[in-house]
Amino acid sequence: MSDGTSWVGATAKQISRAVRRGDVSATQVVAETLEQIAISEPSLDAFRVVRAGEALAEAEKVDDQEDLANLPLAGVPVAVKENTAVAGLPTWGGSAAARGPVAEVDHEVVRRLRGAGAIVVGVTRMPEMGLWAVTDDGDVPTRNPWDRDRTPGGSSGGSAAAVAAGLVPIAQGNDGLGSIRIPAACCGLVGLKPGRGVIPAELGLDGWFGLVENGVLTTTVADAVLGFSVLAGREPAKLVEPPKLRVGISTRSPVVGVRPDEPNREAVATASKLLVQAGHDTVTADPRYPTSLGLRVLATWFASAYRESRQLDVSKLQPRTRQHIRLGKWAWKAGLVKQAHRDAWRAASIKFFADHNVDLLVTPALAAAPPPAEQYSTGSWRKNMQVSMQYAPYAAPWNVAGLPAIVVPIGVRPDGLPLTVQIIGPPESELLLLAVAGQFEVLNPWQRHAFG
Repeated sequence: MSDGTSWVGATAKQISRAVRRGDVSATQVVAETLEQIAISEPSLDAFRVVRAGEALAEAEKVDDQEDLANLPLAGVPVAVKENTAVAGLPTWGGSAAARGPVAEVDHEVVRRLRGAGAIVVGVTRMPEMGLWAVTDDGDVPTRNPWDRDRTPGGSSGGSAAAVAAGLVPIAQGNDGLGSIRIPAACCGLVGLKPGRGVIPAELGLDGWFGLVENGVLTTTVADAVLGFSVLAGREPAKLVEPPKLRVGISTRSPVVGVRPDEPNREAVATASKLLVQAGHDTVTADPRYPTSLGLRVLATWFASAYRESRQLDVSKLQPRTRQHIRLGKWAWKAGLVKQAHRDAWRAASIKFFADHNVDLLVTPALAAAPPPAEQYSTGSWRKNMQVSMQYAPYAAPWNVAGLPAIVVPIGVRPDGLPLTVQIIGPPESELLLLAVAGQFEVLNPWQRHAFG
């Protein structure tokens, strides 16, 4: 790209390599990024705040460093989800009513991104308190770059929209009941939720009883590996060809009465064929999702909102959020949220792989197309619940289990929106998940951005 071509849309690996070699300056990359954000943002509303002046100043500091060899993200523009502390900015929680004070220091994952040479160009929008699988914050709905009449998902919807539009190659998000994987699925991205304890969470009181994990959204597997390595505090990993695997295939829904539509069933069938093409074996293997699991997920979802709200003026929150909190107070006081329940599902989930003699599990990522981009914040709690649960039921069980899971693009729906699948693995299988995702990328390349 030394011929004058814009660096907008380049991968993180391409940018960092060029900056380290001196082919381009971090300042130039960030300046071009900010110009593109200014053009695209009015039709997307992906960002809460763009740090134009600060980002350019930080890029200049990267350029002034004598040795860039040890900066795996040298000069790479990144976006950070607005509930993650960035020094000098309020820690927004999806609305003015949920906003926290100006952060004095960066969250540990932001510190690691900066330490790797990345430049934080802004913080991205999310729904109030991160509770919903659609992103609208009471001001505007964030829009999907593939179809601006559709949501980019939630709660890391702003991060997904920014990456899918080519504004940044990597965005940080976090995932409590699917909040990285659902937006990745809506926007045709690679979205990895690591297993419990692999990347620092440190969000709110206890990260929704330990369900929340930090991760990245990217357009390529290589960038996902790079971002994961940095956030996990590891040397950049090199993926190796996985051994022959036995992979379980399931379209069974965790939510009673919700079934995947035909495009999502076809996506799973395509993934199964690609796995066989890559030399693996596949077998039908349906997890047993007990009815009690769904009820306990709901109770935990509600109670997390209640506990996090105790430091806020609840009267100023959106009606949908207040109802969530009321139910959460009841669930919490009634003792419906217990560590023993979560431990039991984790043990059953790990046992699933042994019982079925499978190394990984493939499921749909979504059950239906992304819903319309609307002001859901003004709608009823019931409408928000129905929308979130009916199109995105597949992610939440794996947060409760604390197992790693990744969403990978697999094709395009008849309506032109992306199709993806979810792959789940046992503890410490993040690199294996990424390696298999890399095989999908080689055998079935996907369109990286929704330009146009």
